[in-house]
Amino acid sequence: QVCVRSIDSRNEQPEMKTSQPIPVAVYWLVIALAILWGTSWPMMKLALVEMQPLRFRVFCVGVGGFGLLGVCWALRAPLLVSRANFFKIAGVALFSAVGWSLCMSYGLRMMESGRAAIIAYMFPIWSVPLSAWLLREPLTPRRLVGLAAGLVGLVLLMGDEVYSVGRSPLGALLMFGTATCWAIGTILAKMWSVQVPASTFAAWVNLCALIVLLPLSLLLEEGPFHPFGFSTGPMLGALYGAVVASLVCQWIWFRLVSITSASVASISILSVP
Repeated sequence: QVCVRSIDSRNEQPEMKTSQPIPVAVYWLVIALAILWGTSWPMMKLALVEMQPLRFRVFCVGVGGFGLLGVCWALRAPLLVSRANFFKIAGVALFSAVGWSLCMSYGLRMMESGRAAIIAYMFPIWSVPLSAWLLREPLTPRRLVGLAAGLVGLVLLMGDEVYSVGRSPLGALLMFGTATCWAIGTILAKMWSVQVPASTFAAWVNLCALIVLLPLSLLLEEGPFHPFGFSTGPMLGALYGAVVASLVCQWIWFRLVSITSASVASISILSVP
């Protein structure tokens, strides 16, 4: 099991960090995320055609959270976390699951999925400087070049569509909120020392989000909490969002964060759009 660990600047020297090569496993994890998370955006857009945004996210984090607890049980990983670790995980979930879900679900309804994904994955703009400031990760020329190349690629993908963002300013603003929430959640996951396997960590991130999103959805929305009975497209989109994006990809992401720096993890998934 891979544990989610923070970078403790008192015990780890930046010079050691720059000399360490990127683990080979990182490349395979990035490829998996690029394919699986990249596919999830049009699939989530399909789901939101017939499913209410918050109830869709409740379904996703519920399946992801309890599904990952099942993975923990099968791998004999710990199912429970200490009170101190719970509050740390809840802090990560507040941004990377709750805030992300709120901004993404409503923003995606207002924009095309491809355009929305490009804006959402601009979060390294925030996470890279934050990781240098809070985690004392060195801003090496290689990382700066990688960040610049990735962002230029996103701008090229956007193309003339950058002018059409003005047609949906609220949607674009929500997607920028999505990027900001994910960046803060990534930094907190590295900054706070949570000594649990990545599968346990990802499970409780989803379950903490469920605790907040479920009452909000009951208060603000009506409709089913599951996609069964919907048209084929929205049903498949919701199932993909729950099983692949919220279960498989969440586990892959937190494993990626656990074995590399926050800046490298952030830059690497610029390949998703």
